[in-house]
Amino acid sequence: MGLSASDKPHVAPITKQALREACQKYEDLRHLCLPELQGLYADARATGSIVILTAPDGLILEALGSADFLDKAARVALLPGVPWSENASGTNAIGTAMVEGRPVEVRGSEHFFSPHRVLSCSAVPIIDPFGKIAGVMDISGEASVHHVHALGMVRLAVDQIEYRLFERDFPGCRTLRIQRDASLLGTAQEGILVFDGDHLAAANRHGLALLGLVRGDIGRRKFEELFDAKVGDIESRTTLRDTHGKPLVIRFNAGLSTRTEPGGKSPVRSASDHRVVEPFFDTKLEHELERAQRVLVAGMPVLLHGETGTGKEVFARELHRRCAKPGAAFVAVNCAGLPESLIESELFGYEEGAFTGARRHGSKGLLRSADGGVLFLDEIGDMPLALQARLLRTLQEREVTPLGGSQPVKVNFALISATHRNLDDAVTQGIFRSDLYFRVAQYVVRLPSLVEHEDRRSLIKRIWSRCAAIDHVRMSESVLDALAAYHWPGNLRQLASTLRTLTALAGPGGQVAVLDLPAAVLAGGRVSATSSASDPCAAPTLAGITERALGAALEATGGNVSAAAKHLGISRSTLYRRLR
Repeated sequence: MGLSASDKPHVAPITKQALREACQKYEDLRHLCLPELQGLYADARATGSIVILTAPDGLILEALGSADFLDKAARVALLPGVPWSENASGTNAIGTAMVEGRPVEVRGSEHFFSPHRVLSCSAVPIIDPFGKIAGVMDISGEASVHHVHALGMVRLAVDQIEYRLFERDFPGCRTLRIQRDASLLGTAQEGILVFDGDHLAAANRHGLALLGLVRGDIGRRKFEELFDAKVGDIESRTTLRDTHGKPLVIRFNAGLSTRTEPGGKSPVRSASDHRVVEPFFDTKLEHELERAQRVLVAGMPVLLHGETGTGKEVFARELHRRCAKPGAAFVAVNCAGLPESLIESELFGYEEGAFTGARRHGSKGLLRSADGGVLFLDEIGDMPLALQARLLRTLQEREVTPLGGSQPVKVNFALISATHRNLDDAVTQGIFRSDLYFRVAQYVVRLPSLVEHEDRRSLIKRIWSRCAAIDHVRMSESVLDALAAYHWPGNLRQLASTLRTLTALAGPGGQVAVLDLPAAVLAGGRVSATSSASDPCAAPTLAGITERALGAALEATGGNVSAAAKHLGISRSTLYRRLR
């Protein structure tokens, strides 16, 4: 590569603007890795080391940990905005892990350039479902200290990240989960294989290792080359044998086609979507969580009621985390997002040949996919009346009859529903069945809007501390005052989105300026938290607040509804509905 070990490495950070653009480009990667970065951050800080996340090309996106070692690392350009691929930095854990495609530890004098020999680094590439490198996670520390467990800690973190990558939908595909040890199914150690027809379309590293495959086999190998059965037989099997005759315990999930609305919103959301609103549970919500948990464990359904963006799905997922068995499914369905012509087949499934365009081998449907776990019906108040009757029967009988089928299938799942509508009014108007209402609303949790929060300032500070932790971005009191005074019609979702945007605008180590605030925050529509708290009658009505916020957003975006909806943190359909 034309590098000489006797030379000094010629690497320099890219500009702040270029780094900001790179961080925006790989925002999904950064967000995906955030739980593991935060988890490793505490260990890195305590052991005098730092944890690093890079882009697929080796450019460092994040570096956090011990303040003392961060300074030393910066002297050898181990900091955000610097490329650490092999062709730029020679042999090093990050660059060499990318080339090898496996975990690598490079200590002291094993580094190519002599200035880097003060480092001891352990890096693991993050491999996406299609065998491509999505990034690298690394722990680096003093070469004089042997960080015995560093590589193992990073491997465990990357296992969790890669496992979550398979929470996405693979339209029209079958997902097969395999292990030699049945107790490891449902954990990050299970092998995951995705088949498009009989071709291997995606796989994780554990799945490849269990079958003796390499990443290059993805897209090239067929099911019959790997197992002693045909791909159409796996739905009825609990074990398979590989080509060497060794048994494997399996779990099969039929692929669910994801259909999107105009504007790109998926009605059947992937599990990562709930991270849009980070979970913050104050004392009151924690109390409600505990009560709802007891109700759900007792086998009764829970209904969540709150405005858009108040964190209904976040609340539901936390209930699932506390109540469900390890590995149990959480199936989220947006009843308002599925077209009426498709929602029945998506929910109840169908047999092969049930209708024109039906997928070969049929589909399990979302209700059967939730068996043993939690079914989350979001915006249940928008479910068509005809379908409400079928859902009611399923909840009463605890069985599902797929379209085109004659034999009902028993199902057992916990039910959590959510709506922004007043279902009492919907029942009175005849657009929601009273018998279904009494079935799903046995325990109701009301999630307050952000404007109702008693101390928005403290809440914003808590959320900001999480958003800004990695980039060490600062916020002045005047900016915090402006944010606390705004009424946030999009609630927590809008607030969290705005704070992440402010973090990106300030850049690593920067400070948010008042002029960085969105136009809607700067331009009126504010509510005084103190006056509202002291004199509730003096506070503007929620309808008036909402109307002013919509007007301000549309004015700021020149009447562009899509841009205004994005600015407010709500969907276009919600904005159109509120305008009407």
